[in-house]
Amino acid sequence: METQEKLKIIRDKMRELNISAYIVLSSDPHKSEYLPEYWQVRKWISGFTGSCGDLVISEDDACLWTDSRYFIQAEDQLKGTGIRLQKMREPSYPTLSEWLYENMPKGSSIGVNGSTLSVEYYNTINNIISKKDISIKTNIDLIDNIWTDRPSLFKSEIFSLDLKYSGVSRKDKIKTIQNLMEKKNASYHFLSALDEISWTLNIRSNDVDYTPVVISYLLITSNSTILFANESNISSELRKELNSDNVEILDYSQADKYLERIEKDSTFLLDPKNTSYYYYNLINTNHTIIEEDNPSLCLKSIKNKTEISGSKKTHFKDGIALSKFWYWLEQNIDKSLTELDLEDKLLEFRSKEDLFVTNSFGTIVAYGPNAALPHYSASKESNRTIENKGLLLIDSGGQYLDGTTDITRTMSVGETTYEEKFDYTHVLKGMINLSTLIFPEGTRGCNIDLAARQALWRVGRNYGHGTGHGVGSFLNVHEGPQSVRQEINNYGIYSNMVMSNEPGCYIQDKYGIRHENLILTVPHQTTDFGTFLKFETLSLCYIDTKPILKEFLTEEEIEWLNSYNENVYESLNKHLEPEIASWLREKTLAI
Repeated sequence: METQEKLKIIRDKMRELNISAYIVLSSDPHKSEYLPEYWQVRKWISGFTGSCGDLVISEDDACLWTDSRYFIQAEDQLKGTGIRLQKMREPSYPTLSEWLYENMPKGSSIGVNGSTLSVEYYNTINNIISKKDISIKTNIDLIDNIWTDRPSLFKSEIFSLDLKYSGVSRKDKIKTIQNLMEKKNASYHFLSALDEISWTLNIRSNDVDYTPVVISYLLITSNSTILFANESNISSELRKELNSDNVEILDYSQADKYLERIEKDSTFLLDPKNTSYYYYNLINTNHTIIEEDNPSLCLKSIKNKTEISGSKKTHFKDGIALSKFWYWLEQNIDKSLTELDLEDKLLEFRSKEDLFVTNSFGTIVAYGPNAALPHYSASKESNRTIENKGLLLIDSGGQYLDGTTDITRTMSVGETTYEEKFDYTHVLKGMINLSTLIFPEGTRGCNIDLAARQALWRVGRNYGHGTGHGVGSFLNVHEGPQSVRQEINNYGIYSNMVMSNEPGCYIQDKYGIRHENLILTVPHQTTDFGTFLKFETLSLCYIDTKPILKEFLTEEEIEWLNSYNENVYESLNKHLEPEIASWLREKTLAI
């Protein structure tokens, strides 16, 4: 079916149920960033493939909200669908809640699948539309009977992550959480976030592309743990292992029924930001809720010694694969290679490395104007041939059993213009400035975001995405709670956190530039004023010096760049074929 036909069927069902609008969120019951195919409902209806986007369908209109990463992409993909783009956080555009308030009749009803709606978002919408007596019906699923070839929710077997990779046993993790529950006088703790469940139980799966999480729910009590997962994907060996650690296994579909049977007036520890409205409302009906972050959210953000060691090994292997790839590309640049060709070749090199499982997200290979889209994804229609000129941006990463990588390199593939070099140099200044920052432990990311933007701001440039995100250990490539971005985030940055450092600059219809390394927070010094931290760079891939305008770099920035490139060479050269090592020597010479 075409999008307009899907909209017509949905509107017919809306009239049957007497609802004035239907909300389709880019979400699942677990508040995941990367959705299982089963829950990619907004994409199926609209054809818009970006990771962020919420859709509202009314009787005579349809609008999709997305952020600045996807404005250009959304405008292109929504052409002819009857769906209008609404630009998030742009002053001339209403929010989704404001649009509903302005366009829906007084006293009308709005439908949504409550299992995909967070408590926080429900409150945001309801606080505005309730002023007009507009109600939200949270038990409306208009899609299941329409999407006749909907993919299966569960795809692969669940497996245990060995202690040599996780560093802490599931029994110890559960005990730590139970101790925190006891301090808060909570008898039950219900988790929906897939990465937190997978981290807590040291289990993984391939149910979700690029993200080795297990689609499940978890209930922890003072003396027991219940995992709700697809039982057919749990081997007898894993079941025995989990049972021996006092983890009971029930089917995924039984979670709500189990919660309904718990004695009334119990006390639950629950994170409303990571719990769907459906489950929050189910628990809140009969129980007391302590609304706080899941303990696992912060526990997993502080990497243990095993995870840090694994991350360093992983970045070494990634550096080998990337060196081989960039060498191969330079030798074959005249062979009319396309963006999709490069995607396949980079995966081929990574897949030869020890303990590699899959990419950590959809690889972004963007040449020329395509790189102006920060989260571009090459398709048969957009696929560009790489020429002997300009800049090529590749943002990629790998999932290895011992860690997760995420790295962006913008490389010159021929002659570059002064404008390209100017912006390339100033983005690099931003990455270096954050890399060399020293700051008090516990500093919020919004307070250090300036370090990466200042060089760009001075010359009238900026970028619309965040500067840094947390990175999991063979888990989500994007994880919290810490981040480095302009928006206020109350979570501080502490020792042993792995994060990204990725400023950029994007010139529509011309080019895009992003430099990204992963960085580890480590102690710098302790004084009477407290503990101060610095960053250790983990990524091992040379930074192209050809497009640099040296006159815009300070002596300290040049020193950092030369030291970084030298470290890349010294770390990798003995593990590369002689011709690649010789080539890398040339690429990493001091400027």
